[in-house]
Amino acid sequence: MGQFRNYHRNIKIRIGQIFLSDMVAGAIFPFIAIYFATYFGSAITGLLLIINVVVGLIVGLYGGYYADIMGRKKLMVIAGLIRMIAFIVMAVANSPLLTSPELTFLMAVLITASFGLDGPAADAMIIDITKPSERKGVYALIYWSFNLAFAVGGIVGALTFNHYLFELLVIMVITSIAANVLVIFFISETMEKKEKPIETNVLKSMFTSYKDVAGDKLFLLFVFAGLLLQSMENQMENYIAIRLNNEMPLQTILGFPFSGVEMVGFLKSENTILVVFLTVFVTRWVVKQKEGPIFLWSIGIFTLGYVGISYFNNIWLLFAFMVLATIGELMRVPIQSDFLASIPTDDKRSSYMAVYGLVFNGSMMISSFFVTLGGIFSSEIMSTLILFCGFLSFMLMKRIMVDLKNRRDAQLID
Repeated sequence: MGQFRNYHRNIKIRIGQIFLSDMVAGAIFPFIAIYFATYFGSAITGLLLIINVVVGLIVGLYGGYYADIMGRKKLMVIAGLIRMIAFIVMAVANSPLLTSPELTFLMAVLITASFGLDGPAADAMIIDITKPSERKGVYALIYWSFNLAFAVGGIVGALTFNHYLFELLVIMVITSIAANVLVIFFISETMEKKEKPIETNVLKSMFTSYKDVAGDKLFLLFVFAGLLLQSMENQMENYIAIRLNNEMPLQTILGFPFSGVEMVGFLKSENTILVVFLTVFVTRWVVKQKEGPIFLWSIGIFTLGYVGISYFNNIWLLFAFMVLATIGELMRVPIQSDFLASIPTDDKRSSYMAVYGLVFNGSMMISSFFVTLGGIFSSEIMSTLILFCGFLSFMLMKRIMVDLKNRRDAQLID
């Protein structure tokens, strides 16, 4: 806690804003695929989710470009206001006065776009105001806050999404307003260079800005390997969520019935609660081990966990495999975050972070595509495809491990 008091005020405010925003996401988005599948069917839902991700990806590239020109805070404010308005409209579209899955989808696209707009700016802001020696601690704290928010949001969503969606969305509107207040009135700009005029030919300017990033082969391989890993976790909100809703028989624990929808929420909550309570212990153990082997082992354990979750329907097996997936996640994230923070150059931090947004947006595209595939292929084939994603990521990380260490160590020397 003493170290926390020494952090820049933006970091402290950003953690609060992350908690509010991600609690909203945790209550809504693990279940949104089920919502759309109910109205549109699995195959069409997969295509809709892909469209949603593509929009977020494109907006993210624009966000990274403008954040290196306009500054970090401006984009965070704009994105927050868009998110707030979208939740208001989404609440109206699921109110006693109106039920419109089409309007709900459009607002979901806007919300995804807003995260793409301010994600690179917020990530770059953290790098702006942290020293390399303190980044592990800062990222661990942000990661902890993110997971605590999803734990709370996941439980709230699991208990309310099916029968109290309108009331849930009203709460989400209130929390998005609170998050906006924190950003607008308490966060300060961190980009040191003066604001530059935005060029008329935006596409040409963006191409120039991203040219160096695209030429960084090590970074691109790192992004692709991370994308494959993240796609497995995102299956919880897409293919796995729909599969459990369709296939998992009603089961009871201590007399309480569990359907597939409730199971999705509680698996997400199990993951995040385990992260909240085990992060410190697992991280302390990891830093005492050899970095390379632990990183690769973490990928293997993480993959095994999600392959099991994608196949079994028994409650206790699902809980057990989520424990494995979470342990693998906790072993991997500190090392992966440390590598990531050392890769971007100072003048293109937001651009690098925008491209790293491919890990989220690209993984969402893959997992959305899996929704469509899940309507065609059996659970066995789908689990095999998830296993292949983990194996390919393992091989890529193994290939670039030495170069990642060299890049990170070179920055520490500088």
